[in-house]
Amino acid sequence: MFIELFLLCIGAFLLFFQLRIRRLKNFPPGPTPYPLFGNLLQLDSRNPLKDLDKFAQQYGSVYSLYIGRHPAVVLTGHKVIKEALVTQAVAFAGRPSTMLISHLTQNKGVLMSDFGNGWKEHRRFTLTTLRNFGLGKKSMEHRILDEVKFISSLLEESAGKVIDPQYLFHNAASNIMATIIFGSRFSYQDEIFQKLVTSIENLAKIIIGPWEMLFEIAPALRIFPLPIRKGFQYFEQIKEHNLKVIGEHKMSRVAGKPRDLIDVYLEEMEKREDQCTIFNDSQMATLLFDLFLGGTDTTSNTLRTLTLYLMTYTYIQERCQQEIDEVLGACEHVTYEDRNAMPYIQAVIHEAQRVGDLAPLSMFHSTTTNTQLHGYSIPKGTIIIPNLSSALRDKSQWKFPDEFNPENFLNEKGEFVKPDAFMPFSVGSRACLGESLARMELFLILVTILREFRLIWPEDAGVPDFNYIYGLTQSVKPYRLRVELRRPEKTC
Repeated sequence: MFIELFLLCIGAFLLFFQLRIRRLKNFPPGPTPYPLFGNLLQLDSRNPLKDLDKFAQQYGSVYSLYIGRHPAVVLTGHKVIKEALVTQAVAFAGRPSTMLISHLTQNKGVLMSDFGNGWKEHRRFTLTTLRNFGLGKKSMEHRILDEVKFISSLLEESAGKVIDPQYLFHNAASNIMATIIFGSRFSYQDEIFQKLVTSIENLAKIIIGPWEMLFEIAPALRIFPLPIRKGFQYFEQIKEHNLKVIGEHKMSRVAGKPRDLIDVYLEEMEKREDQCTIFNDSQMATLLFDLFLGGTDTTSNTLRTLTLYLMTYTYIQERCQQEIDEVLGACEHVTYEDRNAMPYIQAVIHEAQRVGDLAPLSMFHSTTTNTQLHGYSIPKGTIIIPNLSSALRDKSQWKFPDEFNPENFLNEKGEFVKPDAFMPFSVGSRACLGESLARMELFLILVTILREFRLIWPEDAGVPDFNYIYGLTQSVKPYRLRVELRRPEKTC
């Protein structure tokens, strides 16, 4: 018995040393990783941000973690993040190949494709196409305002009632993206549209969370009936939907008259027909997923965060409405140009993005070559985690870092200013493609709603909860609101 126990202990000891993770030479310091799990057991899977802050205080603004057996470097504070993602943009522009979302997308599209010619060409194509379809122009403004009419109509029908705003904002943001991608909007009650939106929403919850962490340790878990497997099913549903729409576009499109991004992509495929090219149906289906994922959650969750704070801080809502009434007067609708005359509204929107902290850890990067940062050696292929949340809450950068206060974006003269630490969309070559679209959507939707309605916290709803649900995009918890009409006369 003693010999068997002794041999068991020796075996466990040898297994430990076989599985233990060895820290790389001159690698950034960090907490000691455990065999197999790395540092995952030292992070709160529901929200690891406090644990990351604690490690930064102990090890500095550049420190290491191990995600399973994979080394990662966490960047804390806006200066370090910019030094890596902007100053050394090429060296830090890769994407990890080990993550769940990498396996789902097979590193296609633009969001998770690795740094190289394929990614560059798709990013260039997407930005050019978005601009051609009106990004930053009057035509895009009209698309958004057309969708705002449906929001206003639903809110008007709900005047005096208590409603859940979650799907209203999510459907609106999804429809604006749908007009660009598919060439038309959907009814909010459309069954196919709702299935697509729900699949993307459910998938986003799985991509970052406990199951993502387990996938890093044991990818083989995907064969078992777990949420990981469900994630692959959701992605296949989304991809099948996109491929079906692509097939319909091939049958109905007219050469030289593109209706939407799909038509433009098909034209690009034809131009490259004689080349060995990465422009194909599968790439396009994943690109459409990327645009939907990046273009809906961020906008809808920001609007929900904004609404929650405006209901709670009624004096901020009233000051917004006063500025809107003064600038717009009796004009029929707001224009994007009006933002230049509304510094307080701009400050409120940006403060909601800062406090909402929508993508706290961005999308993970990886190094494309062996490089140096703050004197540490970081090998090629190392996972890079930009802690954007640390920049948005940096006490040295914000007048009121721990509270919702539009004064964070206003100078002594009441003019709108944007500090360097404001980076909710990340920075550098991998910054969010839809940043300009999101800014336009947020301004036009918020101003229209506040001009026409009062947003009121229901009397029987208890105390507002400002805690967040951590995920790929962070969001406030579900809540309800009451709407009252306040629409001024419009004659011009």
